[in-house]
Amino acid sequence: MYDVIIVGGGPVGVFVACELKLAGVEPLVLERLPEINQWDKAHGLTGQVVHLLDHRGLFERCAGTPVPTAAPSFFFGALPLPLHVLGDRNPMYLLHINQRDLERALGERAAELGVEIRRGVEMSSFAQRAGVVDVHTRDVATGRESTLTARYLVGSDGARSTVRKMSGIGFPGNTDHHIVDRTVLIAPTDQLTPAGPGRVLVAGLGEIAENFHRTETGVVTIALRDPEHPLVYTAEWEDQPDRSFPGDGAPTTLTEMEDSLERVLGVRLELSPPAEGEPTLLRRLSGRNTRVADRYRDGNVFLLGDAAHVHSAAGGPGLNLALQDAANLAWKLAADLRGWAPAGLLDSYESERRPLGERVFMQTQAQTALMAPGADVTALRDLFTEMLTDTHTVQRIADLLAGADVRYDMGAAAADGPTGWFVPSSEVELADGTVRRIPELLRSARPVLLDSVGDHRDAAAGWADRVDYVPVASPVATGAVLIRPDGFVAWSHADPTPLTEALSHWFGAPSASRAAA
Repeated sequence: MYDVIIVGGGPVGVFVACELKLAGVEPLVLERLPEINQWDKAHGLTGQVVHLLDHRGLFERCAGTPVPTAAPSFFFGALPLPLHVLGDRNPMYLLHINQRDLERALGERAAELGVEIRRGVEMSSFAQRAGVVDVHTRDVATGRESTLTARYLVGSDGARSTVRKMSGIGFPGNTDHHIVDRTVLIAPTDQLTPAGPGRVLVAGLGEIAENFHRTETGVVTIALRDPEHPLVYTAEWEDQPDRSFPGDGAPTTLTEMEDSLERVLGVRLELSPPAEGEPTLLRRLSGRNTRVADRYRDGNVFLLGDAAHVHSAAGGPGLNLALQDAANLAWKLAADLRGWAPAGLLDSYESERRPLGERVFMQTQAQTALMAPGADVTALRDLFTEMLTDTHTVQRIADLLAGADVRYDMGAAAADGPTGWFVPSSEVELADGTVRRIPELLRSARPVLLDSVGDHRDAAAGWADRVDYVPVASPVATGAVLIRPDGFVAWSHADPTPLTEALSHWFGAPSASRAAA
């Protein structure tokens, strides 16, 4: 019997498997595709998830540089967001990486950890009984059927999640049938060339923003970060003249994309497919979904990522939200499986993560509204442009996009420092005189207690089997900081007396041997 079976082997499914393995439990990943999907489904990570990857040593593997840096600018609703005015309060960190390359990096890490991933296998059904889940599978190539059993089942199987549907979990929200999205991967062309950071030179038109350039007839994105794989995206609203389109999922031809670009930009471009053998993406979606599952748990079944929430890609929130879902859930499942989870810990997954799903629901719809055609929207954009000259407004929107504006409720344990926030990636001097970045102390995905006053070791001794005690010489917050495996500060205080309450609240009762000592 497996500890956890994960349905869906995309980046979120593989990442949660890595987190579970680090926590000492045995996951199994089922993925119906025989190999990594080569479509350019996403092109980077934004916000707090960049720091989360840094916590696990994955940022350097993906970016080739050791330390994330904040972006000087971004966008909101296709309006430029001048992040440079925020200085060291800028929460928007970016990692430019194609999803296929991210999946490859995560797959390599999973192999290093010994995670079992079965490709070409799909879940056909499941049934819960007596605290376990029986998962019925089918080999896609041979049709061979089998049954596997696990303590928990995690659905990371996308927006059309079979796990969610079979659990009877509702998926309320809305579908905007007025919007038609088209995306194509094309061959390099001298009609589209880089014109500086975040800018593209379009033949016959001039310079435009690379990300979400809005006109009165639609929106266009021309991504040239990978010069060998230019990506072109358009969004048009149904009430535009002289347009007809088939249903959801119909393939888009290059001619159709040329027509769409001409309607949106007012110039005609000749597009060519990428070289033979290169990954391609030719797709059309009529109707844009924005939905959040009405619950993230059904007994021993949990939802992650797109199985739990779908929304517009504006601002790139998808993987920021989903990978943090994974980090939040994994250590809590492991705590239960290893026998030290306090009451209610698994329920806190939904109570912490679903509000963030709802917040992304809100802000992506707001961005979509700001990109719509029409003179009234143009007037609204003019007003927003004025508002974005105010640093406080920029800060608020940046925090919203990064996911840095929500604080978790860390319980009743007394604290005299801020809690519920994502730990910064600052340096600390350890008691032995060495200097380390906080992310380097979180590589093992275990809780960490940073103690700069030296009085908390004895209070934390009963949890030494699951919490790393790290004495530091440089001042830390109010004296000591307790960091959960997902990177959030659970407790902060100079006095060790209330520490045991915080440790018990999040990490269960102390071990019997330590308590006896």
